[in-house]
Amino acid sequence: MISSRLPRDLSPNATARAVDALRASGADVIDLTESNPTRAGFPYPDKLLEPLASARGLRYDPHPLGSIEAREAVSREFLRRGLQMPPDHIGLTSSTSEAYSFLFKLLCNPGDAVLVPTPSYPLFDHLTSLESVVPLSYSLEYHGSWRVDIDSVRSQLNDTVRALLIVSPNNPTGSFLHADDLTQLTEICAAHGMMMVGDEVFADFTLDDAPHAVSPLAQNEALVCSLGGLSKSGGLPQVKFSWIGFAGPSPQLEELLVAYEIVADTYLSVSTPVQVAASTLLAEAPQLRAAIHERVRQNLTTLRDQARNHPAVTVLACEGGWSAVLQLPALRSEEALVLELLNEDHVFVHPGYFFDFPRESFVVVSLLVPPELFSLGISRVLMRATLGRGSFGEGGSRDSLP
Repeated sequence: MISSRLPRDLSPNATARAVDALRASGADVIDLTESNPTRAGFPYPDKLLEPLASARGLRYDPHPLGSIEAREAVSREFLRRGLQMPPDHIGLTSSTSEAYSFLFKLLCNPGDAVLVPTPSYPLFDHLTSLESVVPLSYSLEYHGSWRVDIDSVRSQLNDTVRALLIVSPNNPTGSFLHADDLTQLTEICAAHGMMMVGDEVFADFTLDDAPHAVSPLAQNEALVCSLGGLSKSGGLPQVKFSWIGFAGPSPQLEELLVAYEIVADTYLSVSTPVQVAASTLLAEAPQLRAAIHERVRQNLTTLRDQARNHPAVTVLACEGGWSAVLQLPALRSEEALVLELLNEDHVFVHPGYFFDFPRESFVVVSLLVPPELFSLGISRVLMRATLGRGSFGEGGSRDSLP
């Protein structure tokens, strides 16, 4: 009775079972995977969400792309980043995930393919499967910094590929798209009639100097769109307000927008209250965005400082976003290490295989965690990662660690 678009095995994996068991026992777990800013101890203004209660939200007057007032506010967001995006080229969605869903409906027939970066967030597997779209992986390679492997993009091209997905900065690698990579990817998309889909939800959060970073919108030879939303740029995932900005050569762009309106008009998913509140919420976003930015920078500095005392551990270069990647000695499998950290040290991290890293041994940590917990959790990760399995003996515990 269950659709084949869903995973065959819906049971939780060993890591999820271990986390659930620890929490059920009442144990305090340092969650270094936390990516929800509303659970990360940030001071939200008491009246921040009052605009959602405006009486104007009682009137329902839908538009497929969203209200012009809200789209004008989003247009100003693009302009803040130095990008021109007229309101008529913007479509509102309730989330970035929904934006992907709309785009796959717009661009792909069942069985068509899209190119997806690897490593990257595993949500793409579910989003493509639910739309009967095939994800084809292209590689991000690390040589002191992360870059797109252009040859791996070319190797996946075929007549069914409809779009190239770019996440900049990428989650979890923190790598921005570089200008020379954009030039080559634009040529590929234009030559093969593919759309370039730029996920830029973390674009406001630069961590290291990234002089080569560029938006996918910085070209006009191929159809392109940019995804963003209040979930990341405003630290408000519960508000459910995201957007797609479309650009590219005419008349292809006009034809695309007409077709997109049909998709969006079928769902009309963005609530009136949030569209009424959008302008105010976006205007208030800089304060919380600055607090998040300061937190992730501070935690990245802590991580690098502690890692200097563990030469066998490498903190990979990170240009932006909310995550950091650690390359560790391959003393045991990633899954074994993650389970040890949970059961012995009460620390939860993501293994590299969760993001399709091509080999072991990597772990990914969130930089959003409150600094005191982050520092304590990282000290346990580094100590455990550089010790052989069972180094504390059968009676070893987290009390043996800092």
